[in-house]
Amino acid sequence: MSFVNPVNKSICLEQVCESNYKKLLKLIPDLMAFKETAIGLAPHHTTLHLEIIERTPYTMTVELSHCFINKNRDEFLAPAVKIRVYLDAQLAEVLSDHARAGVAQVFKDPGLSREIMNYKWRLNYFLQKWLDHCLKNDYLFSPNAEAAA
Repeated sequence: MSFVNPVNKSICLEQVCESNYKKLLKLIPDLMAFKETAIGLAPHHTTLHLEIIERTPYTMTVELSHCFINKNRDEFLAPAVKIRVYLDAQLAEVLSDHARAGVAQVFKDPGLSREIMNYKWRLNYFLQKWLDHCLKNDYLFSPNAEAAA
């Protein structure tokens, strides 16, 4: 994938987070109804797993991941993207993913605003492309039967 590097990342980041919110709700229309977990299925594609980590009146924190099974029959979840969903502002922002820690863990100096913005941009641009992929493959979500039992 080519590297996208917009000139004004703050405006573009807000637009990507708005787009990610819309795409996330299109992918998981019942997102607000799920209590703890849900699974997304698409024919001939790897299962998607949704976990509700935290819920407040104005935000949700969720983790979305694919479930892969290796040759030893062990499951592993990747990319495991942790997303903060701002319900009132209608934004979805990546907090961290399987390969990159959250901004607060990586950047201890808040004065590194350019580096922080670049980091956030990469995380959220990845989510945008991944959501596009998931939407293209027509995933359908339902409550996780194992968690409900």
